[in-house]
Amino acid sequence: MNQILVTEKIYVTPELKRKKKLYKILFILAVFIIISLFSVYIYAEYDRNKQESISDDILSFLSSPTNDDTTVSADENALVVQITQDVASNIEQIAEEASDDSINAQMSTAESIYTAPNGKKYSTIGIIRIPKINLNYPILSETTDELMKVAPCKFHGGNPNEIGNLCIVAHNYRRKGVFFSDIEDLEKGDIVEIQDLSKRTIQYEVYEMHTVTDDNVEDTTQKTNGRKEVTLITCTDDNKLRRIVRCKEKI
Repeated sequence: MNQILVTEKIYVTPELKRKKKLYKILFILAVFIIISLFSVYIYAEYDRNKQESISDDILSFLSSPTNDDTTVSADENALVVQITQDVASNIEQIAEEASDDSINAQMSTAESIYTAPNGKKYSTIGIIRIPKINLNYPILSETTDELMKVAPCKFHGGNPNEIGNLCIVAHNYRRKGVFFSDIEDLEKGDIVEIQDLSKRTIQYEVYEMHTVTDDNVEDTTQKTNGRKEVTLITCTDDNKLRRIVRCKEKI
């Protein structure tokens, strides 16, 4: 018996053509969006790593013996330290008339200026170290969105190791080992070290940790009853609240 195979002819209607074309457009658009988002992410990571590397350069200089001088100059890639607030012009007189503590206080008001190869300057007031979470960064003298990509920044308060409450802000990138991403692991009694530009290091002990809304500035108060304090500020992982770590000078 012969079998007759009958194939049913499928007619492509105009409506089906339109849907097919639309699906192609949506597919191409989805691929384009994915590639664009991936490219933005890659660039953001590259820019972040590039900015973070500047803090390593600053740290290297602040730890260098040449930083004992008031001014250091070299080639265009060199770090330049400028002592501000008339400290440079008066340093000899201060040394003759003041005690060592007074000299340290004067030096803590200085700023170290790092000049990058592109001519951009970064003003630094000291170094923050937290041994428990292996944190070691310079402290920039002011807070801006751009500077926060480079290192922790002074948000409010006096200069390092002075009476008052030095408030330091840094990003939480939710990536271990970067800026203030790990300060949630700190506990009461842990040590935060602050080194000023005179290379004097004071240990501060964590005594309180909590979260607040982004408009709550109570923890930036300068009423410390004559104590030296440090307050660390970053965002929570969901960026809805601010994580606060309060520290006081260890006696």
